[in-house]
Amino acid sequence: MSVLYNRVLLKLSGEAFAGSQNYGIDSNFLNYIAKEISSLVEAGVQIAVVIGGGNIFRGIQGLEIGIDRATGDYMGMLATVINALALQSALEKIAGIPTRVLSAIDIRQVAEPYIRRRAIRHLEKGRVVIFAAGTGNPFFSTDTAGALRAVEISAQLFIKATKVDGIYTDDPIKNPKAQFIDEISYLEAINMGLKVMDHTALTLCMENKLPILVLNINKPGNLLRAVRSEKVGSLIR
Repeated sequence: MSVLYNRVLLKLSGEAFAGSQNYGIDSNFLNYIAKEISSLVEAGVQIAVVIGGGNIFRGIQGLEIGIDRATGDYMGMLATVINALALQSALEKIAGIPTRVLSAIDIRQVAEPYIRRRAIRHLEKGRVVIFAAGTGNPFFSTDTAGALRAVEISAQLFIKATKVDGIYTDDPIKNPKAQFIDEISYLEAINMGLKVMDHTALTLCMENKLPILVLNINKPGNLLRAVRSEKVGSLIR
């Protein structure tokens, strides 16, 4: 079956990398996500990835121990670099897929600096591009970094990976009566206060008409179903 989307950006949370652990990187999830991403590459999809760093350090955590917000956010950016390097290693060792890590902060010993045209060229050559260190600026979430990079590389779809099947009116884990939302507009998502992603990311996608698909990353095959436009997750457009 052919794919509908030829270039996509996948946003993964740092918490997903922790798997069943409370901290760090779960090798089982790392191996699993590498195989899921490789299925997209085999289908001819150009894929870029943005990863959070919450499994190691979140900027907001710094406030609790006396670290100012900006410094804490930079620490969080470094956490995303660790996750990016782990994913790069898994993709190359397990799936045999060439990758490039592009960092928004200068760490030339381990990653290339982020340059938009270079990122697009890597994608065109069939490499998985992993964007690390968020936007390179404090006070911006990795959701916003994902939306920004997706727009910059002209992605056709923003995939927000979660641990639930899509968007609900409330947290379905805490509230069993929460209703599933199949499709919704950007403005409706903002006005309803749905915690899909922060408003900056949603607004950026809305202004650039970039559809957002929220899906359960823990269900094998969901990524491939998404790029084939099969029924999966919740769509914001």
